[in-house]
Amino acid sequence: MSVESLSAAPDHPRRTFSLLGQGEAERSFLSAWNGGRLPHAWLIEGPRGVGKATLAYRIARFALKSAGAGSGGLFGDDLPPVSLDIAADDPVSQRIAASGHADLLSVERTVNEKTGKMRRDISAEDARGLPGFFSMTSAEGGYRVAIVDALDEANVEGVNALLKIVEEPPARALILLLAHKPGRVLPTIRSRCRRLMLRPLPDEDVLTLLQARHPDLSRADAAAVAALAEGSPGRAFRLVAAGGVDLHRQLAGLLGRLPQLDLTAVHALGDKLNRGGEEGQLPLLGELLSWWLTRIVRRIATGEALAPGEEAGVVEKLAQRGSLDRWVQLWEKTGRLVERADALNLERKQVVLTLFGDFARTAA
Repeated sequence: MSVESLSAAPDHPRRTFSLLGQGEAERSFLSAWNGGRLPHAWLIEGPRGVGKATLAYRIARFALKSAGAGSGGLFGDDLPPVSLDIAADDPVSQRIAASGHADLLSVERTVNEKTGKMRRDISAEDARGLPGFFSMTSAEGGYRVAIVDALDEANVEGVNALLKIVEEPPARALILLLAHKPGRVLPTIRSRCRRLMLRPLPDEDVLTLLQARHPDLSRADAAAVAALAEGSPGRAFRLVAAGGVDLHRQLAGLLGRLPQLDLTAVHALGDKLNRGGEEGQLPLLGELLSWWLTRIVRRIATGEALAPGEEAGVVEKLAQRGSLDRWVQLWEKTGRLVERADALNLERKQVVLTLFGDFARTAA
C-alpha cells in the first residue's frame, strides 16, 4: 500500500468527524481556548485506538476554521464555542480530508517504498520538515498546526527536531503530539506541553461504534470483540478486519485443552499463518495471547474473574496451574518473541510451535 493510499483510507482520522467518550479532554481544550491562553504544545496521551488522532484532527479543524472567523467570535457570534464540531462539508474540513490544507502538517509513519512495508518509526526526513513548516507564515492568517502521530514512534533525530520547536515555538503555532506510552516521552518535551489524557471507553461504547461500522457483524461477535478491545475502538476495528474473532475462538479451544497440546491444531494454525502472508497476522496472534495471559495473571494476583463464559472457564483452569511468576515470565517472553519474530521476518509456524510449547510447559 502506498503512502497516498494510506492517507486516503476512508477511516483515516482526518476523515472522522465524531469522537465518542472523550468529552473531558475536549472540554479541557475548549476551556484553554476560551480563556485566551492557549498553550502552543499539547501532549495527547492514551492507549492505542482510543481516539487520540481523531481528537487531534478535530482540534486542527477547529483551530484552522478560526482563520476565517469574524470578529464577534469563532463563528461570527458573541458566544464562546462549546464544541469542537466542524461540519464535514465545511471547506476547511474538506481540505483537511484531502490532505490539502497549507496550514496543517501531519507527521506519521509511512510506507518504505523499497520494502512495501510500514516503517517501524517516523523517519528523520519527515520529522525534519517541522522547522521549515513553522518558519513559514500562515497561508490563511491563522494558526499553523502540526500533528505528530505518534511521538513515541519517532526516532532520535525526529525527537530532537521536535524539541527545538517545542522549546522555541513561533507565534500562532499549535503542536499536537500523540503518545501511546507517555512514559517514553522526554521529560523536556513533557514539561513544555499541556497534557490531555484519553481513557479507554466502556465496552458498551465500543459495541455501539462496532455495530455502526460493521452492521453485518452479529451482536454476539461484536460483544466478543468489544471485550477483547479493552476500551479501544481502534483495536476493535483492527480485530474485525484481521479476522480476530475466529482466531480468538481457535485460541480458546487450544488453551482450553492445556496442558494437553493439540499438535495437529497447532501445526494447522502455524501453516495458516505461513500461507496467509498478511503483515500484522503474527502481531495479532501475540496480542490475543497477551490478552489471555493478562487475564490469567490478574486472576491469580487479584482474584479478578471474567464474566461467565468459555473464556472465564479457560482462565480459571489455567490460573490454577502454574505459579504467578511462571505466567508473568511467559507473558514477557511471548511479547519479546513476537516482536522479534515480526521485526526479523522469522518463520511464523516455528514461532507458533514455540509459543504453544511454552504454554503447555507452564500449564503442566
